[in-house]
Amino acid sequence: MAVKTIPVLPLAVLAAAALALGACARKTTPPGDAGVCFHVVPQKDGSLKYNRLVSTDSLEKCAANLEAMRIRFLTLGGSQQEIYGAYQANFLFLVKEGVMTSTSLEGPRYVALVRTGDGRLAIPGAMPQ
Repeated sequence: MAVKTIPVLPLAVLAAAALALGACARKTTPPGDAGVCFHVVPQKDGSLKYNRLVSTDSLEKCAANLEAMRIRFLTLGGSQQEIYGAYQANFLFLVKEGVMTSTSLEGPRYVALVRTGDGRLAIPGAMPQ
């Protein structure tokens, strides 16, 4: 019984095409204004509206201001549990587990802050196990 071999050249061409298509994928990046924290609101047409929230010196303080705004809206009868923000070319995603960050809307998200047992935000690893 003969073993069939697959030519290497077509596989290399397919791999290069896949990489090229991945590089062309749309990336939505936030503004890079130094020290400005934005509340980001997705619009019906798919665009994003950036509302200047506060000037601050750290991503953590921006996240805290976004969290305070989210809680105020909830106490006024709002229902938006998860919100977006932006700080110095990073998106912030306030979710049930804490705050995630990414350099693009479509890109991978990384943990920036976690929620404590009582719902406050803390730096990962700062809370005792």
